[in-house]
Amino acid sequence: MTQPQLSKHRHISFTAHYTGYIWYQMGISHPLLATAKGKSLAYLAHPAESWAEKYVGGSMRTTLKTRHTLLDEHLTQLIQQYPDIQVLEIAAGLSPRGWWFRKNYPAINYRELDLPDMAQTKQDALKQIDPNSPDVLSADLFTTDFKTAFDEFDPAKPLVIISEGLINYFDKALLQQLLQSIVLYGKNFKTLHYLTDLYPDPVKNKLAKIIWNSSKLLKVMSRSAFSFHFTHPAEVCNFFQQAGFNQVDVIQPSIYFQKNSAANTDEHLGDLVWMIHAKLDPSHDV
Repeated sequence: MTQPQLSKHRHISFTAHYTGYIWYQMGISHPLLATAKGKSLAYLAHPAESWAEKYVGGSMRTTLKTRHTLLDEHLTQLIQQYPDIQVLEIAAGLSPRGWWFRKNYPAINYRELDLPDMAQTKQDALKQIDPNSPDVLSADLFTTDFKTAFDEFDPAKPLVIISEGLINYFDKALLQQLLQSIVLYGKNFKTLHYLTDLYPDPVKNKLAKIIWNSSKLLKVMSRSAFSFHFTHPAEVCNFFQQAGFNQVDVIQPSIYFQKNSAANTDEHLGDLVWMIHAKLDPSHDV
């Protein structure tokens, strides 16, 4: 069996254990998706998280809940709009999203993808929950293996790519490469959507310097290029449009959870996390 290609940008794993356990603590995941490593990490982080929630107004675990809610609600809206939509969750880690949506929307083709070790860990857990769960796909997002994941879907139907807690781990050049790959491999589908969270530069937060220094620690621990790339929503829209998307919405929780129809604004409202909904019009020449 040919070993899958691996790039040097694959060292993101401990965060998947941490987030997996936080989702379980929140009551939105299955116990088999919560690992002992995740429990230990959550225990170690608890004092700092509680301090941040009290003095900063948010923490990693509160932003996890915010971003997960935003992504799930928008995915649900897309399923209601396109009953035959197909879903590919990249860097799925120990996210409960695929398990939950397959259980509640059994007609949709929902596949998950991650690097080999995490994909195997996730698949082992899912098969215990439901022996009929589809295999977790394995590919590196920065090699041509990524294209094989798109081959699992019917181009005559809509496709949504979804990622959570991913894109801040890459520098802007790699992020642009990832977005261009999604557009390239997804441009022949009936419609193409990309849902993702994004951490903007926390310039409006009174403790932004502490948050920034914490990100540097995360950068070292995950052996990644974790960075805040954007300050204004317009910068995000322009960056995604450069990759080939021609409709980009930046959803800020301060507006969204007030059910304000003005979903887009160029003002950074101070939220610690945003959600991006990028769409490729099939009539657009990429």
